[in-house]
Amino acid sequence: MIEYFNEIRVVHIVAAMASGGLFLLRGIGMWLGSSLGMLAPVRWLSVAIDTTLLGAAVALAFMLHRVPLEDQWITTKIVLVVVYIVLGSLALKRAPSVRARRICLIAALLTFAAIYWVARMRGAVPWAFLGQ
Repeated sequence: MIEYFNEIRVVHIVAAMASGGLFLLRGIGMWLGSSLGMLAPVRWLSVAIDTTLLGAAVALAFMLHRVPLEDQWITTKIVLVVVYIVLGSLALKRAPSVRARRICLIAALLTFAAIYWVARMRGAVPWAFLGQ
């Protein structure tokens, strides 16, 4: 399976950017008061992209023998993904007010940026550069 590493890595990166981009578009829709981002086809597209992203992530971790809790940056990335999912859910529909949804949207987007930072730098703390 390692012979497909580069292809799976590209799928993972494209799926991550597609997932974040679609979330941003859905968040902008929420911000503007549109319900288009919550239509079934859009939600199913999001599920399909995120499933692809997760599958590629698991495949890459398996190929590289990365184990959560042993590899600090993988653990950090997983924790941030869980935070991103919760914030995203709150931002798109579960928060009790428009103001709360907007705050959650901004927090989710900042969390997405932190996930990107951890992935690129393979560092466990995305804000570590601030102390330098």
